[in-house]
Amino acid sequence: MRALSANLFALLFLCALASVFYVWSALESRLERHKRRFSMPGGGSFPQGLPVDLSAKTFRTLLAVPAAQRPRLGGSLDAQNLTDQPASAGSRDYHVNRDNKGSTRREGPVKLGSPVENGIFWSEWLEDLLPVGFTEEYARAWRNRARTYRVVKLEPGCGRISNQLATFADGTKACVRYGINADQVQGETLTYYLAGLLGITNLPPLILSQLSGDSEQWAAVRTRIDGLQWSDRAVVSLTEWISNLTGVVTPAPLRQESGGLHPVPEDLRNKTTAELLELAQWSDLIILDYLTANFDRLVSNLFSLQWDSRVMERDTNNLLKTPHGDLVFIDNEAGLVHGFRVLNMWEKYHNTVLSSVCVFRKRTTQRVTELHRRRDSRQRLLELYRDSEPLSQELGFLSDEHAGVLQDRIDRLYKHISNCKGKYGQL
Repeated sequence: MRALSANLFALLFLCALASVFYVWSALESRLERHKRRFSMPGGGSFPQGLPVDLSAKTFRTLLAVPAAQRPRLGGSLDAQNLTDQPASAGSRDYHVNRDNKGSTRREGPVKLGSPVENGIFWSEWLEDLLPVGFTEEYARAWRNRARTYRVVKLEPGCGRISNQLATFADGTKACVRYGINADQVQGETLTYYLAGLLGITNLPPLILSQLSGDSEQWAAVRTRIDGLQWSDRAVVSLTEWISNLTGVVTPAPLRQESGGLHPVPEDLRNKTTAELLELAQWSDLIILDYLTANFDRLVSNLFSLQWDSRVMERDTNNLLKTPHGDLVFIDNEAGLVHGFRVLNMWEKYHNTVLSSVCVFRKRTTQRVTELHRRRDSRQRLLELYRDSEPLSQELGFLSDEHAGVLQDRIDRLYKHISNCKGKYGQL
């Protein structure tokens, strides 16, 4: 009996400790978000009188779990933030797949026919209005340029304190991720390339860079790097910084009190085109977050409902949008490596989010189907990563175990899509 009481007391103590860490990390996250939104890179402070919402949002302390040892490429294979600051020199408009009349077609109830076709797919006319996003051609050109640019300034402005906003010599900017551990940089990077395999173009271009003492790219900010106590020769990620982005609230169909996003005519008939376009992008986001087991977005909001009933009414973590309403998926560090390591804790929430969606982009489902049938996701992800990133050897890849987890999640996703088609295919 004494042993049982002692174990119960220890369990309660651990839960209380986790709650304290949660609240502290969430407060830090919210404070950083408000600093990012209301302060300028060169200094300054918040305007007085602005409301500050410090409600808890995510269980970010899990990101501090120590990294497991992993081999490099060649042996047994293992594996930014954007701000709302004004546009700077060299910033660009987000690429969209529409002409000047596109924004007009987004307003008001749908008048262009059914928003779904073949049971579970977004209609072709809706696909034609969706943003092109960061095309592979654009991303490749940015990566090639960014690898040659010299960094002339580092300052806060990309979310987490360990990250920095870098200014290149030509005035353009990028968010530098120096992870709490290597898992975060690896997760961010491999999620970017997995999105490429799936044809999802909502992630800003990304490169890796090494903080070596003889690197010309970092020479002008060496003193700042030393002050940040970044390790010499550490591998960091840089993602393109995009201006004029705002937060995104979870759409009503994806909130817990709703029935989910399903291809039911009466549920979609009164949606505006803009709302449908956003929902189509959310369906891609949910697929990507499920495959990578990224808990630091919608899943963490679902988790937080236990003590914060209004969390879904506030901005979703690590998701922003352009003035046109096009979604940008940022800060994917919790995906794949770290997400797989803590999968047991979060899996029921991942399953709940996935089960809430039964409408998909046809192109995305075709890529998922191909990866399921060929069962070569590890090989194809590795080849894309290795061919696109010169520092892939230094950062490493997924372990064999985690590569197996990824393929298993692809297979489960394929089964879910098939079940949706079986249920709604005759509508």
